[in-house]
Amino acid sequence: MKIAFVYDAVYPWVKGGAEMRIHELGRRLSSQGHDVHLFGVKWWEGGDVIQHEGMTLHGVCKARNLYVNDRRSISEALVFAIKLFPALLTERFDLIDVSVFPYFSCFTVKAVSVLKKIPVVFTWHEVWGDYWYEYLGKKKGFLGLVIEIAIARISKNNIAVSNWTKSRLETLGVPSSGIALLPNGVDLKLISEIKPAGQDLSGSSEGRIYDIIFAGRLIKEKNVDVLIKAVSLLKKDFPEICCCVVGDGPERKFLEKLTIELDVQKNVKFEGFQEYRALIGKIKASRVLVLPSSREGFGMVVIEAFACGVPVVTVREKYNAAQGLIEDGVDGFVVRLDEKEIAESVNKILQADNYTETTKYTKKARSSDWDTLSTELLSIYLKLL
Repeated sequence: MKIAFVYDAVYPWVKGGAEMRIHELGRRLSSQGHDVHLFGVKWWEGGDVIQHEGMTLHGVCKARNLYVNDRRSISEALVFAIKLFPALLTERFDLIDVSVFPYFSCFTVKAVSVLKKIPVVFTWHEVWGDYWYEYLGKKKGFLGLVIEIAIARISKNNIAVSNWTKSRLETLGVPSSGIALLPNGVDLKLISEIKPAGQDLSGSSEGRIYDIIFAGRLIKEKNVDVLIKAVSLLKKDFPEICCCVVGDGPERKFLEKLTIELDVQKNVKFEGFQEYRALIGKIKASRVLVLPSSREGFGMVVIEAFACGVPVVTVREKYNAAQGLIEDGVDGFVVRLDEKEIAESVNKILQADNYTETTKYTKKARSSDWDTLSTELLSIYLKLL
């Protein structure tokens, strides 16, 4: 089968959940003998079309800033959608899988699918709905919502990455029968081979060198400031508590200043962006992962934490799909977006012996292995041919 994925951001030049999903699924489909292509922005040096880990990457336009003032660039999305049209027309595919956000490329893919009579799948990582008003304000937010609804109207075959996204897609009028569920996953074999940070080649270890870890882009929606305030509260009972913050973004300077104001600058370590192996090593060396995000389309880091045998604390927020991955009180906690409640939950995990038992978390992660998910994705595709 000749398959085309469409998404402007391309892993590993851009690192995120959607990018990694396409990368992991695409290279597995390629290893099974399928001809896999990815159409995105040209983030790499050299030719416009290159081979990368068994896939053919098409750079349809020059690299541009994905974000302007901490928001997805509308001009970047428009240029990509326009340049995508002739690039897709040059070859014949059995199926096209387009990631819905940013939306303009979905209209391009739909036009190509009609012209060339090619089945198309729309993969939904998030459904924003009323969140558009919070993100862009009343006028621009209304336009964003209208475009999202329009995409839902033209999509006959859909994949949702979580039950949360699936249910929200249904509110846009998409019938349940037209939505397949395929979550994001993890490479369990790779994760099992990575040693915890602080462990040497002989296997000896310093133990859990972090009490808390956060991993994600440092933007307002991630609410890392609330986590830092929770660390300040926890410091009263755990003077040497150590919180590792992995990631970078526009909020970093503000967050670093906040640690000084709360006198926890020695308790919070900002590690910046990390390569995947380094990130997994740090999660394995932590006792609990905290994800206080207001908005998550899935929350891949939660499954990664489970695969590392680490419990998770997240928040009960309207647009946070990660809360659906956690069984409250069993493999972590789901609490209000409040530093006191986060601190109390972390305190329970730090003091409870049963949260050091890793088997219950790794068992939960097994159903999210990329090998299994790639087989399920192929089954979805074959039904459309």
